[in-house]
Amino acid sequence: MSEPSDLILVVDDDRTIRRNLVRLVESEGFRASEAVDGDDALERIRRDRPSAVLLDLKMPGRDGLAVLEALGPTLLTELPVIVITAFGGSAPAIEAMRRGAYDYLTKPFDLDEVMLTLKRAIRQSTLASEVRDLRNQVGATPTTAFGAEPEPELVGQSAAIREVFKAIGRAAATEEPVLVVGESGTGKELVASALHRHSKRQAGPFVRVNCGALPEGLIESELFGHERGAFTGADRMKPGRFERASGGTIFLDEVGELPPSAQAKLLRVLQQREFERVGGTEILRADARVVAATHRDLPREVSAGRFREDLYYRLDVIRIAIPPLRDRPIDIAPLAEQILRRLERKYGWTGLSLSPQALEVILGSPWPGNVRQLENTLARSAITARGRAILPEHLQIVERTDPSIPLIDEPAEELPLRALLAEVERQAIRRALVACSGNRTRTADRLGISRRQLFDKIREYDLLPDAPDD
Repeated sequence: MSEPSDLILVVDDDRTIRRNLVRLVESEGFRASEAVDGDDALERIRRDRPSAVLLDLKMPGRDGLAVLEALGPTLLTELPVIVITAFGGSAPAIEAMRRGAYDYLTKPFDLDEVMLTLKRAIRQSTLASEVRDLRNQVGATPTTAFGAEPEPELVGQSAAIREVFKAIGRAAATEEPVLVVGESGTGKELVASALHRHSKRQAGPFVRVNCGALPEGLIESELFGHERGAFTGADRMKPGRFERASGGTIFLDEVGELPPSAQAKLLRVLQQREFERVGGTEILRADARVVAATHRDLPREVSAGRFREDLYYRLDVIRIAIPPLRDRPIDIAPLAEQILRRLERKYGWTGLSLSPQALEVILGSPWPGNVRQLENTLARSAITARGRAILPEHLQIVERTDPSIPLIDEPAEELPLRALLAEVERQAIRRALVACSGNRTRTADRLGISRRQLFDKIREYDLLPDAPDD
């Protein structure tokens, strides 16, 4: 049951629809007021300060889109407006969401869907208000390795991540190569960036190279550059990444993916500090500190003959191992807070937060994709929550429960991208249906979608055809 202070404004020029919606929200314990057009709605919003608004899009005079425009993004982050449209096309709904509407419903609407959406909107708005009040009272900042900064930063409080911070500090005072190891998504690039930022080379460039993303025929040219005419299409001299990193740091991500020829040239750089451009004879000096990273077991790659042993020992002078997120659950909450603050800055949101229930779900998840999976999940959830409080139903955490769903960064040659995404969606809906015993209303609420969207997906994926509707 809602609190007596929750006032819902119903805006529709159709008296029958307006009165039916008023009776519906009042039957659930809300107070209700009515507006017959856009101008009336704006006046009542300013005067009565409702907790939420049900707004028809198509009205004479000032329509629903004009009302959203007049309210503006700042007010709409605090006042959830659910638009109602009779249009079959997507353009009005998309435009309403772009202008800041919380959600939209299509006529004829499902009464359960109206109330679920309305209650969720008010719950989010209340949580967002509490978060803003708390931030005004205490300005807490996440714990970081070397102080809070706007860009992504290593975050954590666990003993394991503190050891990483110490290792970075020790390595930053030297010029030796560093090998950063850890599972995919643990933040190896953040370690490399911190090493550069706190070294004597911080004024120089920080050049990133994803060795696994470069075509084999172009790796040497990308790393060491090429001369004009060195190969077909080389119509000019091009400096490589090592030249561009001169005086700074070069970060070789996924160094274990380098082919043998590039491994030999990299070894020469590390041993003799020199290289030649592809197709050239001039010997160039290498003045870049090398930081390499891999999620592979390089000793095993050496034993298998896929990675040079001498290169491995040259890279592994200083090793920094990043523990997976499952081994440091105490770091999940500050990491989530940092990610949400970064999303706030990016999109201009002011009320983004995690509800206690959503935080509990996050803390209890294994995160096989580590920090990257956490970041992607929170970004997706924040968009679903429209920059307000994230509730458990906004979280769609893909767990490693089906071999057809690869982990983040795992190769997925077996499925094209569209089929892979469809399989992920199908499995998420199937698990939600099972968790809710086939109840479509609760499943839709859990997934953060409308019942109509859920019905369409059930038909599309042929899921639980005999499950009850309610």
